[in-house]
Amino acid sequence: MTTPDIRSLTLDEVKSIVAELGEKPYRAKQLWEWLWKKHAHSWEAMSDLPKAFRAALAERTVLRPLVLAEEQRSNDGTVKCAFKTWDGHVVEGVLIPTPTRLTACISSQIGCSLTCSFCATGKLKRVRNLDAGEIVDQVVLIDALAHKYYK
Repeated sequence: MTTPDIRSLTLDEVKSIVAELGEKPYRAKQLWEWLWKKHAHSWEAMSDLPKAFRAALAERTVLRPLVLAEEQRSNDGTVKCAFKTWDGHVVEGVLIPTPTRLTACISSQIGCSLTCSFCATGKLKRVRNLDAGEIVDQVVLIDALAHKYYK
C-alpha cells in the first residue's frame, strides 16, 4: 500500500489518524491549519505540534509539495513557472500582468488531452490529474511571485 499524502485526506480522515495516534481532537484542527492555511511543506515547519506527534505522522503519511524549479520573467512582466511534482513531472504556471490586474494560469493536470496550439502543456501526453495540494501549491507559489514582483 502506498503511503498517502496527508493533503489528499479529508478532514474526517485526518481526525481519525489523530485519534489513532492518541492525540487530543484539537490537534487535528492545528494540523489542518498548518496544511491548508499556513501551507507547511514539512513536518518540521509545524512548530506548535509535539515532535513525537510529527514523527508519528511522518511514519503514517507523507507531504509531497510542489517545488518551484524555474521561473522566467519576460520583458512584458509575465512570469512563467516550472513546478516539479514529487514524482518528477513538470507542470507550468504563469503570472500574467495587465494594467488593471494580475492573472494566474495554473495547471490541473500533468499533460493535457486538448492539444491547444498556444499551450506547451497541450503538447504533452496526459499523465495524471494534479491533486488538491499540488494545485493549491501553485496558487501559493505564484502568489508569492506576485508579491515579489508587483508589491
